[in-house]
Amino acid sequence: MTGWREFTEQAPELAEAARARLESARHHVLATLRADGSPRVSGSEVGWYRDELVLGSMPGARKARDLQRDGRFAIHTNPGDGTMTEPDVKISGLATEVTGDDQAAWVAEAGPPQSDAHLFRCAITEVVTTAVADDQTHLVITSWTPDRGVRVFERA
Repeated sequence: MTGWREFTEQAPELAEAARARLESARHHVLATLRADGSPRVSGSEVGWYRDELVLGSMPGARKARDLQRDGRFAIHTNPGDGTMTEPDVKISGLATEVTGDDQAAWVAEAGPPQSDAHLFRCAITEVVTTAVADDQTHLVITSWTPDRGVRVFERA
């Protein structure tokens, strides 16, 4: 699996654009899988810890339980004011819970509201940005996966 650091090395411009969008708002939409396989969407904060994309959660939250059972996730950045002046970003991957000494170190450094908060490290399987072209005539879709690298599509 590819961590944020490796993604940044493989696709620096796309990683910079994605990170800027993630940092432009505090809350984003996280999709996880319920026990029956149906999707669950939750508001979620994302961040970085030791150069890796991470998700935090209140202790025992449904989204945390979902990720403990099945780590597959998707994040959709906050759409902002709807003007699409900045690209829309979607990130998919596999989350793994950080526990033990690593979790304790994160708590000491990040100071989450609760010391028993969940922390999940995100392996990245896909990043997609969708932007309106400068001339406002079409969409520019940039996609990255570890296998295919960066690909750019235009859609009228």
